[in-house]
Amino acid sequence: MHRLRTTVAILWPITVNQRAQGQSQARRFAAGGPLSTSEPMRNYTASLSAEPFLNGTSCNYVEEMYNAWLENPRSVHKSWDIFFRNANFGAPPGAAYQSPPPLVAPAPGFVDDQLMGGAQPNLEKLVEDHLAVQSLIRAYQVRGHHIAKLDPLNISVVNFDDAPVMLGMKKVAFYGLDESDLGKVFRLPTTTFIGGSESALSLHQIIHRLEMAYCQSIGVEFMFINDLEQCQWIRQKFESPGVMQFTFEEKRTLLARMVRSTRFEEFLQRKWSSEKRFGLEGCESLIPALKTIIDKSSMNGVDSIIMGMPHRGRLNVLANVIRKELDQIFCQFDSKLEAADEGSGDVKYHLGMWHRRINRVTDRNITLSLMANPSHLEAVDPVVQGKTKAEQFYCGDTEGKRVMSILLHGDAAFAGQGVVYETFHLSNLPSYTTHGTIHVVVNNQIGFTTDPRMARSSSYPTDVAKVVNAPIFHVNADDPEAVMYVCNVAAEWRATFHKDVVVDLVCYRRNGHNEMDEPMFTQPLMYKQIKQQKGVLQKYADRLIEEGVVSRQEYEEDIANYDKICEEAHARSKDEKILHIKHWLDSPWPGFFNLDGQPKTMSSPSTGLPEEELRHIGNIASSVPLEDFTIHGGLSRILKGRAAMVDQRVCDWALGEYMAFGSLLKEGTHIRLSGQDVERGTFSHRHHVLHDQNVDKRTCIPMNHIAPNQAPYTVCNSSLSEYGVLGFELGFAMASPNALVLWEAQFGDFHNTAQCIIDQFISPGQTKWVRQNGIVLLLPHGMEGMGPEHSSARPERFLQMCNDDPDTFPLIVLTPKSLLRHPEAKSSYDDMLPGTHFQRVIPDSGPVSEKPEEVKRIVFCTGKVYYELTRERRNRGMDYTVAITRIEQLSPFPFDQVKVETDRYPNADLVWCQEEHKNQGFYDYVKPRLRTTVNSTRPVWYAGRGPAAAPATGNKAAHLVELKRFLDTALNLDAFTGPS
Repeated sequence: MHRLRTTVAILWPITVNQRAQGQSQARRFAAGGPLSTSEPMRNYTASLSAEPFLNGTSCNYVEEMYNAWLENPRSVHKSWDIFFRNANFGAPPGAAYQSPPPLVAPAPGFVDDQLMGGAQPNLEKLVEDHLAVQSLIRAYQVRGHHIAKLDPLNISVVNFDDAPVMLGMKKVAFYGLDESDLGKVFRLPTTTFIGGSESALSLHQIIHRLEMAYCQSIGVEFMFINDLEQCQWIRQKFESPGVMQFTFEEKRTLLARMVRSTRFEEFLQRKWSSEKRFGLEGCESLIPALKTIIDKSSMNGVDSIIMGMPHRGRLNVLANVIRKELDQIFCQFDSKLEAADEGSGDVKYHLGMWHRRINRVTDRNITLSLMANPSHLEAVDPVVQGKTKAEQFYCGDTEGKRVMSILLHGDAAFAGQGVVYETFHLSNLPSYTTHGTIHVVVNNQIGFTTDPRMARSSSYPTDVAKVVNAPIFHVNADDPEAVMYVCNVAAEWRATFHKDVVVDLVCYRRNGHNEMDEPMFTQPLMYKQIKQQKGVLQKYADRLIEEGVVSRQEYEEDIANYDKICEEAHARSKDEKILHIKHWLDSPWPGFFNLDGQPKTMSSPSTGLPEEELRHIGNIASSVPLEDFTIHGGLSRILKGRAAMVDQRVCDWALGEYMAFGSLLKEGTHIRLSGQDVERGTFSHRHHVLHDQNVDKRTCIPMNHIAPNQAPYTVCNSSLSEYGVLGFELGFAMASPNALVLWEAQFGDFHNTAQCIIDQFISPGQTKWVRQNGIVLLLPHGMEGMGPEHSSARPERFLQMCNDDPDTFPLIVLTPKSLLRHPEAKSSYDDMLPGTHFQRVIPDSGPVSEKPEEVKRIVFCTGKVYYELTRERRNRGMDYTVAITRIEQLSPFPFDQVKVETDRYPNADLVWCQEEHKNQGFYDYVKPRLRTTVNSTRPVWYAGRGPAAAPATGNKAAHLVELKRFLDTALNLDAFTGPS
């Protein structure tokens, strides 16, 4: 904003393209973006002194006027119009200016000579004053939040930058104005709404209204948004005079919600003072904030809201927003409460809830889901987004008008957790957008014990939201009406633009991180101030009583009534003896379970298909269903290869996947396949999306052309994110049991950056929250000398997490890499016809089956190593002495079928062979189960790589040496003696 005296570059002459560039700059400036000098303008520079008219004028201001003129020549004063027109026709420097006609009707935005008492103003002063006022207005729009009264404690340590904020009546000199100008009247530019119905205001009024709009309890960050319409929309919401007005009835409703929020926490504190509950004290206005968002969204047509939040305030949200029965919450504090059969459950401030009820403000039904989640802060963000996307998909809500999400965050986690950024970056992607999320940050101005100055590098914890141009509304949480207003605006923004928005509730945490914690150890000065802080309910009630909105008696009756509700619920809660987690379900699957809570079927039905159906799907897989569609020559060869397999009645992995997906789609089962590069496949094997080589963005998905009434197939490349995308797909799979939702890692190794989702949601979700989910993970796995980051999907981790419950479905599919093109890795149609089933164990059907009593060794294995073992066995002439049996399903372990194999070869020793290192892979899991199968009567030997810290070597020669060594061990009949 400094008024630099320098040279200015002027454009001679102006071309059509250059005009477009200038118009773009003008729009960018009006939207709040920075100006940049165009290339043609940089090609010509002249001293400002060359034009007497421009002498002493700021370079930036001339650019502003020039761009405004390009946008609309009538929007600038006639003198500027003449000057730029002469320049356009090639006038040399110093000759472009002409005296304008008398000022009879000045253009909007300039000082009116009539308003100045009829005196003819100095033209240079007139232009500079206009631009100064415009710059002043813009300064408030950009930096007003820096001096807004946001911190209830008035101790904010936010450090914006070293430059002082030059705003206020006493700072007008910074803009080239004088305090004597405060009484002058100025026409207002079109980029502000502070005038309301007035087109001109005195400078004093302008500053006062800007301070009321941007420097009170609300601070608005939006000028980084590069869309003029959106910026104007926000300006109108906050600058228009009198916008933050509420009726007496609205104020009474707000007070009633504050009473419930505050007294709920006080009740818990009285009854269970030594229990952790992560109360909401210091941010009680969160409850009316959420209810305001829900009310406004319901008015706009939303009938389902999915929410995610951390533990602070969760019980209050469950009680007063979701409206869970209070006795069900209070019974959680009973130490004698027994767990039901369906799982161990989780701590009370991790649990979720699903509830459909009437919204009393709109008299419309609304479904509210608060997702259960662990202490891993922000991990629930992508899960909520995925479930929201699924609900939108299943109800045909393509614009997000019926289903939406609300995410709550803590300030330290919002700034510190990378999954926040990953989730934001999904917000505008076609296959992941939920058409706008309302983010509410409970800004305690502290982490657990960590000061913000040590917890983040940004000024605000919310700065990450700027990456998707989300407006950020900071608000003092001790001003409930300001909170209510920004939440109304946030809900309207989401309904209007279907984009993310952030509400930053600047508050404090009255207690420590939990009720047992002592915050004075680390923040003594902050908590001295907090102890002196009057509660927000008391402050707001006093204010409304003074205004005559409610009487003291009415206020006290409201408190007494809610306290009575809590006491009655507390009495009922003592009758609860067993904790039923099913009461806390956040994603029920209606119709999937019997009355006893068990799935209607756990059997594995036949997966076979009639041959004509296999052939039909195979023909689709090897063709291009669209006319005049040009595919790549290399892809033509791949499709011809598929057609040849169809003729030969065999399938490789890619075609087999096509058969499986195609048959499910034909039956009406929706399939969603997501992950990095899944459309083509990392190894160029899948090609489910074909690209026209001549028409940009024209694609074809043959899988969607299988049958007229088939279910839709969604296949979508994701952003380069594992944590965020797997969480999203987990949430999507949570919405319905009647879908196949798959996430594929680029390489199986890369799932480790999504380990939090696996450890906290997939593995224990059923036990902790009775949360059903059908997510399938496809993880390419195999040791092929490609190095430690492209070899192992770490199967040992998944096996360790399994509880071997016979009713548990397999979730993890270790998919091949080199086997995608291995000539022996194919299956006949005979393995896929009606009556066939998934084979948990594939026995050896070769020569060993002729005389099983003469077989000396059974080698059990799984995965790619089978083909290396069979090749080596063939080369060694051991086809009659060594049986090789594949265990296709590791967990639940197929004891019954493995026993059939061990009984078949009574004289054979048992070997488990794997290509993974001994401390990795499957050995530690399989060995005790093999021993159990044979009642420990026969030893179980190991053949494979020795223990190692890394998953694989990066040296190809070393890889081959290791391979030869363990194959020698596996097939050497004299290799093992003594106990295993």
